Order: sequence, then C-alpha cells, then structure tokens
Amino acid sequence: MAKQKIRVRYAPSPTGHLHIGNARTALFNYLFARHNKGTFVLRIEDTDQKRNVAGGSQSQMENLHWLGIDWDEGPDKGGAYGPYRQSERKDIYNKYIKQLIDEGKAYYSYKTEEELEEQREEQRAMGIAPHYTYEYEGMTAAEIAQKQEEAEKKGLKPVVRIHIPEMETYSWDDIVKGHLSFESDTIGGDFVIQKRDGMPTYNFAVVIDDHLMEITHVLRGDDHVSNTPKQLAVYEALGWQPPKFGHMTLIINSETGKKLSKRDESVLQFIEQYRDLGYLPDAMFNFITLLGWSPVGESEIFSQRELIKQFDPARLSNSPAAFDQKKLEWINNQYIKKADRDTLLDLALNNLQEAGLVEKDPNPEKMEWVRQLVNIYSVQMSYTKQIVDLAKIFFNAPKDLSEKEIAEIRQDEARPVIEEFKKQIDLIPRFTAPQIMNAVQATRQATKIKGRRLFMPIRIATTRSMVGPGIGEAMELLGKKRVLEHLDLTLKQMSENGL
Repeated sequence: MAKQKIRVRYAPSPTGHLHIGNARTALFNYLFARHNKGTFVLRIEDTDQKRNVAGGSQSQMENLHWLGIDWDEGPDKGGAYGPYRQSERKDIYNKYIKQLIDEGKAYYSYKTEEELEEQREEQRAMGIAPHYTYEYEGMTAAEIAQKQEEAEKKGLKPVVRIHIPEMETYSWDDIVKGHLSFESDTIGGDFVIQKRDGMPTYNFAVVIDDHLMEITHVLRGDDHVSNTPKQLAVYEALGWQPPKFGHMTLIINSETGKKLSKRDESVLQFIEQYRDLGYLPDAMFNFITLLGWSPVGESEIFSQRELIKQFDPARLSNSPAAFDQKKLEWINNQYIKKADRDTLLDLALNNLQEAGLVEKDPNPEKMEWVRQLVNIYSVQMSYTKQIVDLAKIFFNAPKDLSEKEIAEIRQDEARPVIEEFKKQIDLIPRFTAPQIMNAVQATRQATKIKGRRLFMPIRIATTRSMVGPGIGEAMELLGKKRVLEHLDLTLKQMSENGL
C-alpha cells in the first residue's frame, strides 16, 4: 500500500492581523509539509461574518509571505479542492447538513436565545455545568413536526443541531499530548452545526473542509483541544475517518508566566508590529519555530532550509512555550550582524524617515552618510528602529552633560587633552575616521596622557556622551563643524564651572 501523502492546512479567520500564536501554527504546518514533501493548504475560515475585518485575509497572507511561508493551494492560487474560502462553500455544507437531517442525526431547533439562557441559569443554580437539553424529549415524530410548524408560524428561525449519543467516548492519540479522551456528556449536549443565518458553525465546517480537502494531519493550538471531541462526533455521524491531531502547547509571557493574551500590552504580539520595528523575517521565522519545538543539539540559529530538514513533530514540547522578548532581540541581532547591508540600510532609512530625522528623498551624499550611520550601529541594533534613539547625537542639539560626564572632565588632565585635540584636528588634511584617530594619537604624544584619561574627555567633549560607536566614526559622521562647536561648548562650560 502506497504511503499516504501528507496534506496539512493553516486556516485563519480574517478577523485582524497575524498574531504570533497563529503565525506559529502556520509555520509548524508549513515545516511539517515541506519536511515530508507534502502539501500545505491555506484556507480562509470566514463564516463568522460579524467578526470579519475588511482586508483581514489579505493582511494575513502578506504577513505570511513576509515571514517566508508560502502555500501550494489557497484562495489566491486555487487548487483541486477549492473554493478555499468557507463563505464560498455554503452549498457544500448544506448538502451534508441535509444528509444528517434526513438520516435523523441532526434536527431543527427553535429554542430562542432567551430560552437557552434561562435554561443555563437554572442549571447553574443547580450546580450543573450549562448544557443544551433536547427540546423534543419524549415526543413522537408527529408531535415534533407539529411543534416545529408552530414555531415557523411564529416567525422563529431555527438552528440545526447534531445529535450527540449518550455514553459515547471520543478519544484520539494526540501527536503532542498523547492519548486524550472525552465522554459525550461533557461536551455540552447537541451542539449547533448551522446558525440561524444559514452559515455553518466552525466545528461543522472544519470537518467538512478537512475531509474533502483530504487533510491528513491537523497541527493547531492547545485551545482547540475542547473542539476536537465535537469534531470527532461529526466525523462519526458522517462515517468518515478523522485526520491525526496535534495540539501545540500554550505560549506564555516569560515575565509573568501567564498565557500570552492579546490584552497583554507588555508584549508586542502581531507580526506587523515587528515588521515596523525593523525585525528581519528570517530571524522571526527562526525565533517562532523555537516556541514549543526543540531542535537536536544546542544551537539556536537556523536557516529555513535547516529547520525544514530537522522538523519533527515528535519534538513538539508538552510544556508551555515562553515568549522571551530578550531572546528574540538577541536572535534578531545575530541576523542583523550578517544581513545584507542594503537591506539594513533600507529598513533603517525607513525608520529614520518615519521619525522625521531624514528627508523623504535624500540626495546621494546624504544616502552615503546614512549608510555609514547604519554600518556603525549594526552590531548594537537588536532591530533597526533602535537607530532612532541610538543615533540621537547626530540629529539633536547637543544635550546637557550628566553628572557622571561632568565628573569625568573634572579631572585635572581633561582640559589639556581637549584643548590639544582641538589643535590637532585643525592639522589633519581630511576629516575622516582614520585621520581623526591620528589626531587622537598626536594628542596622546603631546600630552603624555593615555587610556581612559585620554579617550573619555575627547569622547565627551566631541559627542557630548560617554557612550557611542567608535570615536573616529562618530566624529566623521558629526562633521568637523559640529565637532568644533561641541568642543567650544564643552570648554566654555568647563570655564564657567571653574574646571
């Protein structure tokens, strides 16, 4: 017998931007498909019309592409199993709803929302878990038909519910969690498979789609575990074989230990936010893969090709995955150090322009200046938007010196060093980093002062800061005019303070 070809899917709702958790689901399915030379399907689950956001599915697809994830079948590519939007598959769902009704496995329910809520309140008062109870209990077929006819005359619109058998066990061997089992009396009774507006519910439509699209494995988040017994009930009612399920562990905030919630504003949670900050897609791909999956060995930096080669769902973790912002910044910094310089320039230039620090259409000379700026900070940056703060000395008026900086230039040798350096930079032929460092060395020879007592007064006097990139590169970018202005300002302030 030929080995079954792997077919997996990522099925987002178009309800907003691509969340980290959803991106991980897409990524793991993508890696699983590519590792097994299988098929990766993108399906849009848009049956909940109230929650759909205009442009939501397009945003999802754009951000998936940015991450480096592509698919073999989907709404934009087509395929033999389409349509790939649930809103375009209504006739398909209706066919199977009718089949279940005709077979007596599903039925029209006319209970209003008010009646259902009243029922739930009574159950809560009795200490019973809220659940739907069969509204036609003990009735003959004729009595059921009469009651439904009366409801229709009142103008009530029905839902369709599926019969859940009593004393039934729904179990499966989960790829991640091992053997799981639910009794039929714990899933809330006969649940709705078609809403009053005629649209199918998630737990029904997903079964129809996965079966007809021949999905072999379903890898999804831990929050779907409670949906699985309901879906198994639909598979059983239709006489179909379910796919293999794997439920990935929750992602938690490493700082709080709590589940990563969209309401948790201490962590950026949408891929678009990281794009705007200047994170690199390969770094995000690498980091997200490590959220609940462990590679062989100790390394944490992998190319996409290496991750595809290594990916094994058996290494998906049972423990919650900690979203560690510092680790993400470290991984992105590793990628920035090795990134193509033009790519970094493009990202950082965009950040500088958004901050109003660089004009929208810089001339070639300014572009080269920005390129040098980006190059000297590339080792420090965890993401390119950091350049806006890191490079403040090149755009802002000279800041006031801090107490620590003033303490440094209180040293007796500071003034002679600063005055001598000012003389030396007037003697160099070109104001470039190598020539500037020659002036520093000449200052050392003239004053016989070296080490921190030489470099720190020069750095503070020229850049107005104790920290920053290489002093030569920093001064070259500031330009001779501004460096001289800073030197004069520092010497003036030293005189005013008796230094």
